[in-house]
Amino acid sequence: MANLRDIRRRIKSVKSTSQITKAMELVSAAKMKKAQDQALAGRDYADKLNKVLVNLKENTTEESHPLLEKREGGKELMLVISTGRGLCGGLNTNLYKAVIKSATDETEYVTVGKKLRQTIAKTGGNIVTDWEVADPVPFNDAKPISKFLTEKFLSGEYDKISVAFNNFVSTLTQTPEVFQLLPIESEDLGEKQDYEGVDKGEIGETDKAAALGADYDFEPSAEGVLDKLLPLYINFQIYQMLVEARASEHSARMVAMKAATDNAKNMIDDLTLEYNKARQAAITAELLEITTAMKAME
Repeated sequence: MANLRDIRRRIKSVKSTSQITKAMELVSAAKMKKAQDQALAGRDYADKLNKVLVNLKENTTEESHPLLEKREGGKELMLVISTGRGLCGGLNTNLYKAVIKSATDETEYVTVGKKLRQTIAKTGGNIVTDWEVADPVPFNDAKPISKFLTEKFLSGEYDKISVAFNNFVSTLTQTPEVFQLLPIESEDLGEKQDYEGVDKGEIGETDKAAALGADYDFEPSAEGVLDKLLPLYINFQIYQMLVEARASEHSARMVAMKAATDNAKNMIDDLTLEYNKARQAAITAELLEITTAMKAME
């Protein structure tokens, strides 16, 4: 049985660790709430944009813009949005599994977050470039990423652009997803995605009747307006995915740190019990020694 000093030292160490994990749990909870608020703040903008795009879709053809053009070929560029830090459970591992399942031999990568950037590099994946995004996610941080991906697609260097990220479903559930960004599927244009606002139960569908019934005058033409709106649409999609991934990160870290704190409390209870047993055994042994000595003196 360990001596009393060692047990006291272990109890003190575990208590210090539990204080750290508790603090990280509270910080992650606050950051997750901010990410949720960010996602919800963009819902009105997304709703208006989707309605205009639905109306535009009825007034143009699929060939109206190169971002809608489907191509033959398989060269793919994938944006992988992972975390910059660890201590978030199996979040990055599950996302990497989804990436490997979706990727082909011709897939190249653009990364956000160093965790999967390091993993992809170690496994031989070709990383074209990488980006750093602040926390909370600024809208302007999505612009250079969306511009880069759009230019790579329009130049013909890649036939498909996709995004892998963790979709926030609830505090306890984050689902890794791989979403095709470009070319834009015409049937998806103007439709609400399940990552447009973290609160999934209130997303609903775009009101097509209201969108088609609205009297829009497109100047100089529907095609000209579509040409201006599609880059904004792509930029907003990237921004929402970044916010979703950040909310998933903080949620997973909060849950992981809560589990660590609970485990630390259980360990402290076990160590305290062991300490009391050891202390009682030491007292009993001392009493036996005193009793034996007194009998020997009689």
